[in-house]
Amino acid sequence: MTTYNKLEKALSAAKGLQADFETFSLDTDDQQNKQMFSQLAKNLGSAVQAIQSRLNFVGGEEPQYVQQAMGMKQQNKQ
Repeated sequence: MTTYNKLEKALSAAKGLQADFETFSLDTDDQQNKQMFSQLAKNLGSAVQAIQSRLNFVGGEEPQYVQQAMGMKQQNKQ
């Protein structure tokens, strides 16, 4: 697994966790927990941006990884 693939996987996991925290925030009536989950989602938003930035950098430095990843995605769809 390439660095690019690992970053894609990490980005996907971080986005999923961010969405879960946002959902938890909306689902709870406890204001303290609502605030905690909202803050966790916000913090993960920063992590998502950082991972995306790194993914873009790696993709620019090593475009073959992007092409390779795109090829794998096409194969998985078939």
